Amino acid sequence: MDDKLAKITDRELIAQTYSAKESWRVFGIMSEFVEATERLSAIRPAVSIFGSARTPPDHAYYMLTEQISRQLSDAGFSVISGGGPGIMEAANKGAYFGKSPSVGLNIQLPHEQHNNPFQDISQTFRHFFARKVMFVKFATAYVVMPGGFGTLDELMEALTLVQTGKSRKIPIILVHEPYWRGLIDWFRHTLVSEGMINPEDMDLIQIIDEPKAVVDAIFSYYETRGFEPTDTEQEIQLSL
Repeated sequence: MDDKLAKITDRELIAQTYSAKESWRVFGIMSEFVEATERLSAIRPAVSIFGSARTPPDHAYYMLTEQISRQLSDAGFSVISGGGPGIMEAANKGAYFGKSPSVGLNIQLPHEQHNNPFQDISQTFRHFFARKVMFVKFATAYVVMPGGFGTLDELMEALTLVQTGKSRKIPIILVHEPYWRGLIDWFRHTLVSEGMINPEDMDLIQIIDEPKAVVDAIFSYYETRGFEPTDTEQEIQLSL
């Protein structure tokens, strides 16, 4: 009987310890949101750029990203990337040598991620979801370069938030049509045809290949309404 009581006591102690850790974790999450919001509040208008961490500097995707980012920066947009290597580095590098701030939202990972040196503002997160909120919260547009699971995750997150009205509508631009062709065809021929999304949901996506055309598309979208979110859109962003 004593052994059973001891086991019960041990389980209760473990449960209490875990509960306490979870409670303190909430405070850590809160601090990430507060610190990031304060540091990034002045960067608007901003464009979030996503793409593979595995793309080397001599790759065409890297150089294309750097060109797009530089043109966005010179046009007055802060550029937000994941702060790591590959396409993220290219995005930060282009903006770093441009006129507007280069922002890196870095993530602590056991492998693959190291902070690139081209960041005017560098913010590090422990939690993916807090970081993802910041990509959306301050973005005037999303530019999605070729990438893997992480890039697709960010793309789908953006599409879902806009589609469901949990985020304001912004340009979501995929760059390099040959890379995205299969995915877009699947959206049209499977998701739309089987009623999983509405045909008009495809209008949330633009596919553009040229750096200047990316910048022009963003300016065109905001030409009649300005870059600042409306009061209603600000309220929506608070519910992300």
